[in-house]
Formats: sequence, structure tokens, C-alpha cells
Amino acid sequence: MVRLTVHLIARSSNHSKSRSESLQQYLKKLTHLNFSNKNIENIDDLSICRNLTVLYLYDNQITQICNLGFASNLTHLYMQNNNISHIENLSSLHKLTKLFLGGNSITVVEGLDELKSLTELHVEGQRLPHGEKLVFDPRSISSISDSLSILNISKNNIDEIWDLTPLKKLTHLFAAENQLQDLQELETVFSQWSELRVLDLSRNPACQKPKYRDRLITACKTLEDLDGKQINELSRQFLINWKASRNAKKKTGDEKDIKGQTNNSFANGFHMSPHPCSSTSSRGKPPELGRPGVTFRTDQV
Repeated sequence: MVRLTVHLIARSSNHSKSRSESLQQYLKKLTHLNFSNKNIENIDDLSICRNLTVLYLYDNQITQICNLGFASNLTHLYMQNNNISHIENLSSLHKLTKLFLGGNSITVVEGLDELKSLTELHVEGQRLPHGEKLVFDPRSISSISDSLSILNISKNNIDEIWDLTPLKKLTHLFAAENQLQDLQELETVFSQWSELRVLDLSRNPACQKPKYRDRLITACKTLEDLDGKQINELSRQFLINWKASRNAKKKTGDEKDIKGQTNNSFANGFHMSPHPCSSTSSRGKPPELGRPGVTFRTDQV
């Protein structure tokens, strides 16, 4: 078992210390540490490296995020392609802005409650149990909603994104190769993200729905790139104007329908009562006047 220790750092050729300073001095000054693809399974006590800002630990065999509480200055953490199953022990990393955890075995996006500075989160391609999907803890999503701008959740069997609605600061969403298919849901959520510029939903079932591209372009007014294809501003404006015109026509049509139904009901409300001397028995029960029904149509765009 390979452990990441201060002694391993000292022996590493990539981190040879200067003769003019002690090992402790060297470790205290260290800001970047790269131990990717070293078969590391555990992280030892590295608290002497208190000025560490960037840590590369991707492509290892790490099973647990631990012993990082000392790294209060850490801004970038790369731990993709390990054997991590839980997002945990990150509460002390208040300055963390970029977190890379793709290619692990995480089933729940959680443990992010204290990461108020997080701008990028990458959790793509988790090795999930058969039939399961990646899910999101609402508390963590709410906690990072004011800072997160880039989110990568591709290849995670995800079939709905309602839980991501609070992420109104997102500028980039990568959600390719999932199971998203409800186009109305996508329109509703994305229309609330007023800063979204890049969106990748390629190879989702929703991509095969009629007017898929047109509907998302009109729902996301700031979108510049959809599924790797740039959006022409003239085309966007044409679609927006066309949708507005169609909605206006439908509204006019609905108002005419309601008015017509109201007039018919009003006319049908008048009827002649039998003459007192009529041979028709006055004891017969008069026809009941039912309240006219008004049907309101809501056409989904």
C-alpha cells in the first residue's frame, strides 16, 4: 500500500529541496503538489504543508478523502479516477474553487455545505451500481448555488434535474450521455438560469424530441453553444419572435373561445315561461339551468 507522506514528498525527484533550506522549510513553502498516477491508496498527515493551494492526486487508488483539514488555502483539488465512494471531509477547505471527482464510485453529491467559494464541480462518469443514478443532496446544492458556475455531470444515468434548479449562477452545464427525456422539465429549469452560456445534453433521449434545439434556444436567452454547436444570434431572435407571435395568436384564440362560450351561455339562459292559462301543467318541473362550463386551454410550447 502506497501512502502519501511527507517522507514520500521529500524523496520525490519532482520535489527535491534546496540545500539552503531544511525539509520543514521546503514543505511549509510548498504550494503545488503533484502525485498523480502513483498508486497511492491513502493520504497521511501533511499538515506541515499548510500553504498548499493545488493538489493533484488523480489516477490513483484512493478510497477516502481524508487528512485535508489542514489545507485551508487549497483552491484546486484533483482526485478524479480513484476509488472514492463518498464526498466527505471537505468542510475546512473554504477557499476551494475547483473540485474534480470524475471517474470514482460516488452515488450522492453531498458534503459540499461549507464550500461557499466553489466555482467548478466535476463528477462525471461515476462507476455506479447497475440501475442506479447519481443523485444530489439539496443542502449541498443550496450551499454552492451562489458560487458554482461550471458543473459536469455527464455519464451518470441521470433522468431528471429538478434538484439542480437553485444553481442560477451556472454558465456551463455538461450533462451528456444521461437519461434526460422530459423536454418540458428542461425548459422550465434552464429558463431560470439567466447566465447559462454553454449547454451539452448530447446523447440524451430528449435530443430526439421534435423542436428540441429550437425550444431550448428560446428557453435559454443567453445560450451561446448547445451540444457543441454555436447558436447564431439571428436564428435565436427569429425563434424568440416566432414563439412570441404564436403565443399571441393562441391567446387571442383562447379569448375568442371564452367570449363565444359566454355569449352562448347567456343566450341559452333566456327561455319563455309557460302561460298561466296554458293547458300544459304548471306542476311540471322546469328545466334546470346548469352553469355553463368554460374550458381554458393551456398549450404547452
